[in-house]
Amino acid sequence: MPTLVESSEALAVDVSSSDHSLTVVLDDGRTVSVPLVWFPRLLSATPQQRSDWEPIGGGIGIHWEAIDEDISVASLLQPEKFMRLAPTVRQPASRARKAGVKSKKRSRAARS
Repeated sequence: MPTLVESSEALAVDVSSSDHSLTVVLDDGRTVSVPLVWFPRLLSATPQQRSDWEPIGGGIGIHWEAIDEDISVASLLQPEKFMRLAPTVRQPASRARKAGVKSKKRSRAARS
């Protein structure tokens, strides 16, 4: 029995950047914008170097020859699977205590 497999891979069709962000237009109409700090080579590149990109594999990725940088579209759409990103929000101490986590100050006081 034949099975139809559709590719849900989005392809990059245009790329631009500012001093702070990378913006990628996808073939399905979406636009993805991410901070340049995720990509230190792009962040330290000149505007001319950032504008000199080429598609990889028909658009599954983006390559910048002058700075030797490659970024996949998949990593832009699901960064948590591809990059180590800093946590955005720390758990408040009150929630940590409710979860059974004791702070160091409390532990020392309990020993006295």
